[in-house]
Order: sequence, then C-alpha cells, then structure tokens
Amino acid sequence: MSIDFKATKALFDLPEGIIYLDGNSLGPLPKTAQEKTQNVIADQWGKLLITGWNKAGWMQQPSDLGNRIGKLIGAALDHVIVGDTLSIKVYQALAAALSLRPERKVILSDTGNFPSDLYMAEGLIKALAKGHELRVCPPDEVMAHIDETVAVTLLTEVDYRTGRLHNMAEITERAHQFGALTIWDLAHSTGAIEVDLQKTKADFAVGCTYKYLNAGPGAPGYIYVAPQHANMVEPILSGWLGHAAPFAFEPSYRSGAAIERMRVGTPAVIASASLEAALDIWDQIDMAEVRKKSIVLCELFIKCVEDTCPMLRLASPRDATARGSQISFAFENGYAAMQALISRGVIGDFRAPDIMRFGFTPLYIDENDVLDACEIISEVMNENLWDRQEYMVKARVT
Repeated sequence: MSIDFKATKALFDLPEGIIYLDGNSLGPLPKTAQEKTQNVIADQWGKLLITGWNKAGWMQQPSDLGNRIGKLIGAALDHVIVGDTLSIKVYQALAAALSLRPERKVILSDTGNFPSDLYMAEGLIKALAKGHELRVCPPDEVMAHIDETVAVTLLTEVDYRTGRLHNMAEITERAHQFGALTIWDLAHSTGAIEVDLQKTKADFAVGCTYKYLNAGPGAPGYIYVAPQHANMVEPILSGWLGHAAPFAFEPSYRSGAAIERMRVGTPAVIASASLEAALDIWDQIDMAEVRKKSIVLCELFIKCVEDTCPMLRLASPRDATARGSQISFAFENGYAAMQALISRGVIGDFRAPDIMRFGFTPLYIDENDVLDACEIISEVMNENLWDRQEYMVKARVT
C-alpha cells in the first residue's frame, strides 16, 4: 500500500508558518515523542525507580532499537546496537577494522567526509601509536586510491555539504578485492535513501538518529558489525555493558557476544523514548517510496531555484541518483542569505565556506512547501534582502 504522505505529515509537530528544510541536520518532533518521554519519566522512572531496568526493559533498549533501525538499513537481525554518540561509534568501528588488518596501516577517507570522522581517526592513530596513516583524497578518486596498503575505507555515504552519493556496492566490492574493509557513515543516509548493508556486504556502519530519523537533539548513535566480524573484534572501548557478564563485576574485561560487545555506557533511556516514538513512524514506511518522492521534491526545488535565482550555483550533483535527499547551492554570502531565509520562515542551514543546504523529507515536506519556499528564496535573493548587518553576524551553530 502506498504511503499517504499527507497522513505522515500530520504525525509531526511542525510550527505554524515554518517551512522546515533542515531535517538533514535535526529532524522535527514526532507528536507522540512528548507522551513517550513523559511516560518514561513519570510512570517508569517516577514509579518504578531502579526496578525500571528490568520491569520496563531499559537494559534491552539498545538491542531492540538497533533491530528496528537495522530493518531500515538492510542489516541482519541482532547486528545493530544503539548507544553513545556517532563519533564514539566511528572510533569503535575504526579500531575494530584496524585490529582485523594488523599488517596494514592506511585508513582511506575523502575530503567530503564529515570532519568529526576524520578527527576521530586522527585521535585513534595517535592513541595506537603504531604508524597508521590517514590518507584523504577527493571523493571521485576513492576507487583509484584503494590498493593493497589500505586497511579500511572510512566514508560518509552522502556528502554532508553537497549531498553527493558514494556507490556503496562498488566501493565495498573494490575494497574487498584488495583485502580492505569498509566503514560507512550513514548519518545522511538512514531515513533518506535506501540502504542494504547485507546486499552490499559492508563490514561496518555507523549513524546517528537525530537527523532523518527524528529522534531529537542528542539522540544516541548506532553501530553495525557484519556477522562474519561480530565475534572476532575486540572493542577498544571496553565499557562495562559490553562485558559478557556486566553484573558479575569481574575484575577483568570479557567481551560480550557479537554486537553486544559494542555497547559501552549506560543507555540514554529518556532519549531512547523519543527514538522509539520516531521509529513507530518509520516501522510503517517503505524506503523505496520515500526515496522516489524525495527525488520528485528535490527536482522541483532545483528547477524553481535555478529558474528564478541565477546568482545561486547548484553544488549538488544534477543526477538525482548520484545524490542523497538534500540540495545545496553555493553563494558567496550564503550565511547571510540563509539567515534572511530563516527570518522569513524557510529553515535550511549553512556549511562553510559558501554552501546553503536544504534537506527534503517527504514524511513532512510536500510540493506546496517546496513552491512556497522557492518563492521566498527568490524574493530574498533577487531583492538582496540578505544584505543586512544583522544577517552577517555568525552564531555558534550555523
């Protein structure tokens, strides 16, 4: 049965007068999230107190939520675990991959990767002190740089600035041909495009839940480990909940079984409640339909903006199959222009040095929203309404 996108839009609490094109950075609030979190606070924490770990299933949350996310990304059952942050999960995955290829020293990434992933790689290299090298190349040269020296590729599938989409299947296949492993950051993929980790034979994947998945600010990250690696890797962050018997309180660490060993700290129970609310929506969604609709919206947006705003240059791939669910335009004064748009109710965001970024989620964005947004963008750009001092002042979050 086809998705009723009008019905899904009614499931989100969208402020009146706002066209929200920034779900690729922070998804809007599912209406049931308040009830879910209030139930955890008042009825579970409030009434059950510490017994909630058993009676309310708090300790099981990371696995249960992981399996629900796993359905969206084509993961095998019990091979995704939720918890901590995306950066922590990058660190875990990278350390695990390097431990499986001890004779190799090269981590291959690209200039379109999210900087935090690169920072985590740099930090891990320093901590290991074994002569590893972070090699970074242009996105379109990744395939050419995969050779027998590469231990692991560390790539974000969808470029956070431009929306450029890597071919996961091709890159993973080439990496495996040379004996390398792959880590895929799905921060801008999960909930935006179709992902099938089993089909593409990806080794590791990581992601966050606060963007397209709509779990809220600070919502936990997740990690996927392919079945063939799950019982082989030894976690570099040997947290007590990754222990085989956490409540035996043994003096030394023993890894838990499979994906459970990638747990680190105590689950964020209240934040996980809002993730549950979001996944109640996603459980009913066909990603193929979402992807098809998202392309329609993105194509409409590109056409309208290019027809009316010649000063904006398309920074995203023109081919819809070569990008994720976001559209970026470059403009020298992009920060000020975005602030002017936000002041008029069109919320996107800015990425240095000159990228105006707009995300499209069919669950709550429709054609009328796109046309209305384009009308405001045209007005702001053609009348130079962005050229005001108040819009030039950089806020801490852009």
